Amino acid sequence: MHHRTVTSDVIKEALKQVKYPGFSRDIVSFGLVRSAAFADGTAKVALALTTADPQVPVALKAAVEKVLLSLPGVKQTIIDIAVAPVRGPAAGGTGGSLAGSTAPKGIKHAVAIASGKGGVGKSTFAVNLACALAQELAAQGQAGCVGLMDCDVYGPTVPLMMGLSGRPGIEGDGADAMLLPMENHGVKVMSMGFLVDADTPVIWRGPMIMKTVQQFVQNVRWGDLEVLLVDLPPGTGDAQLSLVQTLPLDGAVLVTTPQLAATNVARRGGLMFRKVNVPLLGVAENMSYFVDSVGHRHDLFGSGGGAEIAEALGTTLLGQVPLLAEIREGGDSGKPVVVNDSAGPAALIFRQIARSLLDRLASAGR
Repeated sequence: MHHRTVTSDVIKEALKQVKYPGFSRDIVSFGLVRSAAFADGTAKVALALTTADPQVPVALKAAVEKVLLSLPGVKQTIIDIAVAPVRGPAAGGTGGSLAGSTAPKGIKHAVAIASGKGGVGKSTFAVNLACALAQELAAQGQAGCVGLMDCDVYGPTVPLMMGLSGRPGIEGDGADAMLLPMENHGVKVMSMGFLVDADTPVIWRGPMIMKTVQQFVQNVRWGDLEVLLVDLPPGTGDAQLSLVQTLPLDGAVLVTTPQLAATNVARRGGLMFRKVNVPLLGVAENMSYFVDSVGHRHDLFGSGGGAEIAEALGTTLLGQVPLLAEIREGGDSGKPVVVNDSAGPAALIFRQIARSLLDRLASAGR
């Protein structure tokens, strides 16, 4: 250890060696370490968990103690673990917040597609990015390795944009029943739009949404996926915060438009992810510019917002998607522009964003 004195930061750094049972992520990045202190040879750590599994606190206590005692100067430990019961109908079973939500083993990377505000074309972006990722991975011999999970329960437009309708199949029965995702354009899709009637208004309370999202993670037979994109509802409030903690995420992409009003809200979205230790993989600027019939570029919504916000949040600008009629038409017809015009300008931009995202995930070493 290159530190001579044990400090709260040294302890937290050491605790990054402790993985949450069933996860590849550690207890520090999951935000479970409430406090860490050192005095007179005693290291004191407080953890807060939400779990219904009595083995989890026991296992974590032993692992934390082992790490602390390996630090030079630490003679004894005091480990306080506060366990909150799983709220709602999940009590007594698995589930709960972050702690109970284990990602299926076959999913290598789960990435949130988020926006601070509505109206920035986030779902259209998510659909085209998913198709572009499917094309990139298929070219590498990994067909069928992309999933798209539509968590926007109030406006699930992903099925329409992906050209999918009907109900997903169910495999098995009772508690072991698994939903089978629907598939098109090389992307496996699960959406609330498959499960609710198009003409029925959806009025759901927060806990119901969390439970549904958990089931989308745990009770859908995703199979082996290189990337699962998670289309979050717009906003930066408690609902988003809880959703993010319901899912074990490897990172997030923020979608914004170039104008100040959108980038300011996107910045709040970025800070929300930082709060729950989800790394920002980049910012995507949608509706960046319009090219007219004679080839002149017009910055209809201003310019530079995406780059500015990426810099402010310490991440990169993954790409700028122009305002093109074909993108909207592709969404309306169920044939995303990336599939419908795979050599066109929009497809090339989405594939470049897909490559950047795959590179970022690979370099994150996850």
